[in-house]
Amino acid sequence: MNGLQCLATEKIWFDKHRYDEAEKYFYEGVNGPSIPQQQVKTALQQAKGRQQKRQHRNSSSHAGDQELVSRMKCLEMENQTLHKVVEEMRLALQKLESRVAVLEKSPAPVDVPRAKAAPVHQQKVENGESNNNDDDDDIDLFGSDEEDEETARIKQERLDAYAAKKAKKPAIIAKSSILLDVKPWDDETDMVKMEECVRSVQMDGLLWGASKLVPVGYGIKKLQINCVVEDDKVGTDILEEEITKFEDYVQSVDVAAFNKI
Repeated sequence: MNGLQCLATEKIWFDKHRYDEAEKYFYEGVNGPSIPQQQVKTALQQAKGRQQKRQHRNSSSHAGDQELVSRMKCLEMENQTLHKVVEEMRLALQKLESRVAVLEKSPAPVDVPRAKAAPVHQQKVENGESNNNDDDDDIDLFGSDEEDEETARIKQERLDAYAAKKAKKPAIIAKSSILLDVKPWDDETDMVKMEECVRSVQMDGLLWGASKLVPVGYGIKKLQINCVVEDDKVGTDILEEEITKFEDYVQSVDVAAFNKI
């Protein structure tokens, strides 16, 4: 008897694993899912929750980025407006300088009378001899001196009149246009009161102009104010020192723009 015949006579259940699997599936269908499947379901739910949290954080960061972009656009528009104002002031300054240069190059004309030329008398020569009687009659020894004195007197009067007119001409006062950035302590600072304190600084040669509030960030705004000063009387150091005396409202003062007028 060979090996195959021996195995055929043995009572061995070769397909037992198939029947075990079928029995397992049957009981799972009757009693519900097994414990490992429930753990898998719990893990899936946790993964889904983590994904939702991640999406929420991404949406929050995206909203923050949009707010930052909007603020940057606002600052860019304000910067363009300031550049436009500075350019207009520069053009006005150039026109003023050109007018002053033209006025300085064209002083009032001075009329200087021309001295009357003394008449030239030709001597009549006949046959190589001059007529002495005619020469004596034509020569005037005192008339030329009188004319020279009169011309010099008129010239001096004209020069004195021009000097007096030039002395009455007003001297050109050097002025400058200054744009100041006045920063508060925080977002709770009363900006209206701070502007009143800044404008209360009065001195000879100082003239305050327009102002506006410029956002800085986190709800804080700075006061941007323009003024015109006479260079010989008011300087930027004096302005900064006087404005920073209001310690309850002012944190610092910066010069944003400085232009000669």
